[in-house]
Order: sequence, then C-alpha cells, then structure tokens
Amino acid sequence: MSWLKRNLYFVIGSVVALALMGLAGWFLYSKWTLNNDNLVKLNADYEELKSLNSKIPHPGAGQVNNIKLAQEQRDQVREFIKKTRVHFEPIPHIPDMPKVTDHDFSVALSRTIEQLQRDATNASVALPPNYSFSFEAQKSRINFAANSLGRLSVQLGEVKTLCDILFQAKINSLDNLRRERVSPDDATGPQTDYLTEKSVTNELAVLTPYELTIRCFSSELASVLEGIGGSPYGLVVKTVNVEAAPAPPPPDTSVVSVAPTMQYQQQYVQQPSNAAAEEAAQRANAAAAFARRYGVRGGASENLGGIQLREGPAPPPAFAPPMLAQPTGPAPGKGGLPTVLDERQLKITLNLLVVKLLPPK
Repeated sequence: MSWLKRNLYFVIGSVVALALMGLAGWFLYSKWTLNNDNLVKLNADYEELKSLNSKIPHPGAGQVNNIKLAQEQRDQVREFIKKTRVHFEPIPHIPDMPKVTDHDFSVALSRTIEQLQRDATNASVALPPNYSFSFEAQKSRINFAANSLGRLSVQLGEVKTLCDILFQAKINSLDNLRRERVSPDDATGPQTDYLTEKSVTNELAVLTPYELTIRCFSSELASVLEGIGGSPYGLVVKTVNVEAAPAPPPPDTSVVSVAPTMQYQQQYVQQPSNAAAEEAAQRANAAAAFARRYGVRGGASENLGGIQLREGPAPPPAFAPPMLAQPTGPAPGKGGLPTVLDERQLKITLNLLVVKLLPPK
C-alpha cells in the first residue's frame, strides 16, 4: 500500500494508458473490418466496370457518355407514357361509387343485364336463353362475399363495354363471354363463365383477360376489331381464332310442308273428229235446203235467180274448262357469271386484355 501511495500517479497513468490502448485496438479492429468491406465493394465495382467496358454498346469514353444518353432516353420514355395515358382511360365501374354495398351492386347488376339483353334484341344479336353475361353466380344473390364488390363492379363495367362494341358491330350472335374469377361466389357459377388465366400486374399496368365467342361474317368481324381499336379504353386483342360456323340443323321432315303454288291454265281444244263430221253433215243439209228454196241447182254454174249461198265465218273453237296444271320444278338456270364469293358464317373466339394503368409514381 505504501508503494501505491508513493506511486499513485504512476498507477493512475498506467490504467488510463491501458484503457486508451484497448480503445485504440477496438477502433483499429472496427476500421480494419470496414476497410475489408470497402475493399470487397471496390473489387465488385471494378469487376462491373470491366464487364461494362467489354459490352456492346460501350458505356462511353471521352466526350461520349452513353450512360447519360440512356438516362435521357429513359426520361423520353416516361414523357411518352405520360402522353399515352389519354388513350388508356379507366373503364367506369358499375356502380361507380366510392363504397359499394350489397344492395347497390345487386340493383346495378339486374339493370345492366336487362339493358344488355334489350340492346342485343334491338341490334338483332342472338343470345343464349336467359343469358347473364358471365354473372350467373351473382344474378340471383342479395348478399355477396366480403371484399369482392369492388372487383365485381370493375368487371361489370368492363363486360358492358365489350358487349356495347359487339352490339354496335351488329354481329349475328354472342355465344359466350368468359372472365376471371374474382369472388368466392364464382365457385358456384357455371364453368363456362370463367377463365383459368389470372390478371397480371407489371410496372405499368394491370392486364385482365377476357374471352369472347361470337358468330358473324367477315364484315362484322372487321367492325368488331375497328371498335376495339378505336375505343378510348385500353383494349388489346391477343389472339383471333376463326373457324367455319356449324351448319344449321336440317328441317324437320315430320312437319307438313306448305303445298306448292298451283297454276291454272286456260286451254282451247279442238273438237274430236266425230264432232267435225257431224258439223260437216249439218252444213251440207243446210246448203241443200237453201238451194231448193231459192232455186239454186247444179252448183254455182246453174243459177235460176236465187241468191248464191255464202259461207259464213268459221265458228270459234269450243271453250274448254280450265285444267289444273301439274306443279313443275324451278326453271333451269340460264348461265351467267360464276360465283366469286360465297361467304359462310364464321365462329370467332377473341382473347383480349383490358389494360388498366397504375397511378403514376
């Protein structure tokens, strides 16, 4: 203890020095680790630089800075995307409300289906019996699955937009429309109403699939594609499958057919040979009686003052009652230009995407 008292300052200085040496060692170790991390990053950056210098196109050297040019092109693409947003307007939801209730969607669904059926009738578009436009599972419901009304209202608006394009093109019939399953209620609906594909989300938009099966001719198909291309909404056709529509069923032979149109012909027929002989005999007897009465003998050469018999006009042919003519087949063709275009009805399956842009960042 006496030594400590005599060397107190030395001991305190030694302890402080030892503590400082410990702190210096810890600081050196931490910086050494940081130095190793920086060295690893530097080596990685150096390897990336070597790979970039070996690529084509080159990132640039000297006055050529391809990286800056790439950034400028990126800005141009963003400006182009901003301008094209006007051609990808969002399709209005049905009902278009901030918060949709079960009652609101039920009423809107019934009205929309009724309106689409009426529009199809006005455009002479044939539909399957009691067709619900892929909403058979929701048509008779009052309550719907939780958190599904928003997506259902979006799909209802998209289905109406697609049907409006088909009806304006005046196709012959709409056989089927298929959409994506977005609600647990869709599990109870017909399988023909749904697709196996799902919506895909990328950096720019959400792509929702639909499938349309229609029957029409080539002119109506052109009108459908024109309507899709000219729509202000983001509609993109992926595939078009065209095949000949099945022939209509043959007529039922058990049904009594309508009798063919009968033609009546009025004919004039000559009397048979025995009637002509009788008429000649009567005329001869009348001539003889006339000669005896007026003193005509020996024919026209011996005239005793009488009036010579003059032959009157020939009697008209006897009238025959109208006779029923047998029905005949169609008159044979007289030839003409050959048939150049004999178009048949087509069955067309359209697979398309509804593009819904994401909000700009």
